Amino acid sequence: MRRRDLLDLITLAALFGASFLFMRVAVPEFGPGPLAALRVSFGALTLLPIALMRGRLPVIARHWKAILGVGALNSAIPFILYTYAAQSLGAGFLSVANAVTPVWGAVIGWIWFKDRLPMSRTIGLGIAVVGIVVLVWDKLDFRGGDAGGTAILAAIGAPLCYGIAANWTKRFLSHVDALSSATGSMLAAALILSPFAVLHWPQTPVSGQAWLATLALAVGSTGFAYILFFRLISRIGPTAAVSVTLLVPVFGVLWGVWLLNESVTPSILAGACVIMLGTALALGLIGGAKREAKPNTTTRSE
Repeated sequence: MRRRDLLDLITLAALFGASFLFMRVAVPEFGPGPLAALRVSFGALTLLPIALMRGRLPVIARHWKAILGVGALNSAIPFILYTYAAQSLGAGFLSVANAVTPVWGAVIGWIWFKDRLPMSRTIGLGIAVVGIVVLVWDKLDFRGGDAGGTAILAAIGAPLCYGIAANWTKRFLSHVDALSSATGSMLAAALILSPFAVLHWPQTPVSGQAWLATLALAVGSTGFAYILFFRLISRIGPTAAVSVTLLVPVFGVLWGVWLLNESVTPSILAGACVIMLGTALALGLIGGAKREAKPNTTTRSE
């Protein structure tokens, strides 16, 4: 992996990691539907001027069907599922659920494209999942009514959508630039989710803190982040790109320590180390990356 792609991967993980904190702050006041709709709408408004200046609207119009599909699968559906789940599930659980995205991406790729992961990368995914369990084990609590069954199903369903969306992008939008894909998908998701915002808009005034969290969620963790995400899909392939979610819990902890004064426990440090090792194997950064580079390039050209 090139240095630029690695930098994009780390930046994307940091932005996605912060998204769970922003959701937890904003969803109690906005509710799931309006928050998800605002997220994609502000994200679209962030990207649209750039797309206009660079003449990307004709590209979006030519591929509107495929972009509508990825907008639903990669933004509209998972965002509303996560905002719903964030009402009753903590950021730790949501990070665990989100981190299975690479597994879903690999499974969907195997079913759809007959992709095969080299053994070292398969082992890497397994190691990273173990690291995530170590990282958040003390945060998981399924007792009582806080972790409702529907919220858990929503948290599990969101990464499945991401796995399908990554392979959808590979199949239908691999030749489309990252800015067009990101802008088009945000516009499509905003169109899909706008009725939820209208029907469920909060009846009481929303605080400035919730608005700031929503703007940060939309501009940083959505608009800019999705440019990086689609660029990574085009350069390193969908399975490697969605592996960014394995790093998200690490950055979620770092944001928590910095912004919420959370303590760093031995399990957090151990989990972070195991996740880093597993992700490095899954991405081919160690363990025979040179031998595996050629098959991965062939997969991306399909």
